[in-house]
Amino acid sequence: MKNIFIVWFVLTFALQAKDYTNNADTAMFIDEISKAYGLKRAYLERLFSDVKIQKRPLSFFRPRKKTKRTPQQIERLKKLYPKYGAWERYSRLKVNPIRVKQGVKFIKRYEKIFEEVEKKFGIPKEYIAAIIGIESVYGGHVGKYPVFDTLTTLAFEKNRRNRFFKKQLKKFIHLAHTQKIDPKDVYGSYAGAIGLGQFMPSNYEAYGVDFNGDGRITLQKAEDAIASIANYFKKNGWRTGEPVATRVSYEGMRFTAYRTGYKKTYTREQLKGLAPKEGKWDYHGKVRLIKLNKKAYDELWYGAKNFFVITRYNHSAYYAMAVHQLATKIKEKLNNED
Repeated sequence: MKNIFIVWFVLTFALQAKDYTNNADTAMFIDEISKAYGLKRAYLERLFSDVKIQKRPLSFFRPRKKTKRTPQQIERLKKLYPKYGAWERYSRLKVNPIRVKQGVKFIKRYEKIFEEVEKKFGIPKEYIAAIIGIESVYGGHVGKYPVFDTLTTLAFEKNRRNRFFKKQLKKFIHLAHTQKIDPKDVYGSYAGAIGLGQFMPSNYEAYGVDFNGDGRITLQKAEDAIASIANYFKKNGWRTGEPVATRVSYEGMRFTAYRTGYKKTYTREQLKGLAPKEGKWDYHGKVRLIKLNKKAYDELWYGAKNFFVITRYNHSAYYAMAVHQLATKIKEKLNNED
């Protein structure tokens, strides 16, 4: 019986692993990165000869198919949608008292690092903490998937983003080489994002900072992650001392007068009938109109240049607003505790 179990285990493991060196596309990829980075083919072939297929990450990127919802799913949605609007469904998971409390604790734990980073890069600590809170729950959920195997699966198994993941795999192999780490030892998200701020390998290379001076950029460490997020914001145009967003008043319950979203900009003179709810707003640049759909009404905001910078981290107005609101609540709680 014991022997049968061993045979079953070995066969199961073998089925889960794949030798990608037999794949013509992978062979070309190995040639490319061997020449680009001066890496030995034998080393690369060892990496690609034993890859565990990551089926769950792959399932997220398969070509989309139109599927009908089951009666059970429809009933669940009927119960959920009358209770919450789109913004309420989104924000209640990301901007809540627990996440705020954790953010304050995280800032206090790394207070000296935050002070040094804010002084060097000019990015408020609460916005950096908010990114880490939303991306990884302050380091509590950095990912459980082996990054090399995940990116290899997504690069060479058919899905709608093969080209993107080949680029990320190439960057990751280069990153592992320059940082002197074993690519098989790094774990991350289902898409290959790494560390407290969930950087993709291309962003790791472009924005990563060795802030603790140990000779490596390690985004699983708070010091490097905090500085790297600040560097990301600064390089994408953050304006120190300027606001991010403010609530706007308008007539009615649903807003349709102007096009909304982070891509469209206006001068405030163009937006007739709108005004900041808190009176004077000390910002004179162009603004975006950000609409948050709630159950009973649309909540409208002006988004400044710094709001747009947050969308460079994740191309979503809701994401950027969640970061802004979480950061605002963290700052308020910090001030009240001082």
